Amino acid sequence: MGYSTVVSVSWLVFTHSRSAMAFPATPMQFRPLSSYHRIKQNLFQTRKQRYSFIHPCRNVLAMAASYEANNLNMNSQNNIVRPVVANFPPSLWGGLFSSFNMDIQLLDMYTKEIEVLKEEARNMLISGDSKLSEKLVLIDTIERLGLSYHFENEIQQQLSLAFNGGHLKLENEESDDLFIVALQFRLLRQHGMDAPSSIFKRFTENNGKFKKTVVSNIDEVKGVLSLYEATYLRRQGEEIMDKAFSFSKAHLEFVAPNLTESPLKKQVLHALDQSFFRGIPRVESRNFISLYEQDESNSESLLRLAKLDFNLLQMHHKEELCQVMRWWKEMDLISRLSYARDRVVELYFWTLGIYPPEPRHSNARIILAKTAAMISVIDDTYDTYGTIEELQVFTEAIQKWDISEMDRLPNYMKILYGAVLDLYEAFDAELSPKGRSFAVHYAREAMKELVKCYYVEAKWFTEGYLPSSFDEYMSNAMTTAATDAAVVTSFISSAIAKIEVFDWLLAKPKILQVVNLIVRVIDDIATYELENGRGQVTIGIDCYKKEHGVSTQVALKHFNEIAENSWKDLNDGLMDNRVSKEILVQVFNFAKLMDVTYKHNQDGYTNPEKVLKPHILALLVHSCEI
Repeated sequence: MGYSTVVSVSWLVFTHSRSAMAFPATPMQFRPLSSYHRIKQNLFQTRKQRYSFIHPCRNVLAMAASYEANNLNMNSQNNIVRPVVANFPPSLWGGLFSSFNMDIQLLDMYTKEIEVLKEEARNMLISGDSKLSEKLVLIDTIERLGLSYHFENEIQQQLSLAFNGGHLKLENEESDDLFIVALQFRLLRQHGMDAPSSIFKRFTENNGKFKKTVVSNIDEVKGVLSLYEATYLRRQGEEIMDKAFSFSKAHLEFVAPNLTESPLKKQVLHALDQSFFRGIPRVESRNFISLYEQDESNSESLLRLAKLDFNLLQMHHKEELCQVMRWWKEMDLISRLSYARDRVVELYFWTLGIYPPEPRHSNARIILAKTAAMISVIDDTYDTYGTIEELQVFTEAIQKWDISEMDRLPNYMKILYGAVLDLYEAFDAELSPKGRSFAVHYAREAMKELVKCYYVEAKWFTEGYLPSSFDEYMSNAMTTAATDAAVVTSFISSAIAKIEVFDWLLAKPKILQVVNLIVRVIDDIATYELENGRGQVTIGIDCYKKEHGVSTQVALKHFNEIAENSWKDLNDGLMDNRVSKEILVQVFNFAKLMDVTYKHNQDGYTNPEKVLKPHILALLVHSCEI
């Protein structure tokens, strides 16, 4: 039996201090255990205590909340000094996502029309009457519109024919078309095919520089834009692609102000701000739907399919977010642990960037959003509130993962500790019947490791210790980036993630190492000014400055270079053949979240108003006009 059916029972009956925490859950709602109801009945018969048995977790959090109020008074009396007062901005969303009623009639209407339009699009894809260049443009359009998940097999088949010497080949004049050549290169690499960068040599001079004729007139902008987007798939050692990036970026920045107002100009400006390949697909799709609608050469059936599909998926996503919000409200952690950031909506938005958008990933998104919300509160506890003595006890308790450790914790930590244990107990109750208890075990162990490294970082901060080398800092900071724990959790409900996948993750494959590195350095850059302004030691930046004797500006530049160079390694990681492409892409997507959330070195998570709010409105509030 689990801790909540045995240990919590004795804990509740004999300590009188709080109610049992026992709520294995379905994805839709929490469900008290039958043993809990027996305890409830016995308690009413034997004790005249005022327990509210509406929800077991709500009881323990309510009880602990009153203890925390007393604890805060004791803090002032005992002069406990908290590390930092962060004063994080409150949630932007209020009750906007607290309820959602699915319109079943509209859902059915959308679904039926989508099926018809999908067949039209599928016939266009597999048609034998099109040239390769036309197929490439069609595939790119389908992917940018967010429809590729409907046609994965057809797209892979068409690209394989082009790559493996099938009947689909570029004709002579197409081979000299920079737009088409770059598009083919990008699509092939995006789909795990090792397209050679040498195909761009025909566009360069003997000295390796790109020919001036490539940009001889304004009509070549499409070609240069295509080249620019292709360079984001470059790997280490591809000098020609590095030159292509510098060349195309400089040219687009030069011509963009002079372009006439058009969908092309908007596409150029958007690409310079956010690479399509590094963007969150759902966000990029919503943006492209608007651009495609303004394109006079668009396919009306594809456009309508994209709009209907977007709206249909948005309905499902709103329903998922509503479930997460109900759980978050039940936890009520933020009102009880007011030092923490309330970013559950932003974290659900992140999950839309990890998984393909269709409903089959609904449960995975909900699980990951809940876990990320818990990690965020733990992170804030270590960064801005807990004393080192309290954090040591909490760290030890997490390692033991036992409800009996509750009595060792300060009262406010009882709330958090109980919530963490209950969350994973709920995951196990839900996934165990599907034979996935092993996956929850891996997620639990990843959480333990994360908390252990949070404590190391907190100890450094408290003691004013700067690691003796940047490598020493990174050996711990790669874990406190929290990517390991999030990535492992992202797979726990996925049937394709067998135990071998978790062992592969545990062995720290190259792609996971690089994602960790990108997340770590981008986070350090974006949070530097904020943390420095709060008087915190920004360990990563300060450590590098100390070791190399450089200024803050030089250190930040180096961190940006680390991140940019690491994307090349990440592209290499996509070629790992030990696991499926779907697994690799899901890991890769965690780096994309950083590129979007911390755009222009802003901490879009802590302060989502400018960075994430427009994306959340676009994906979860505003529908496409049909």
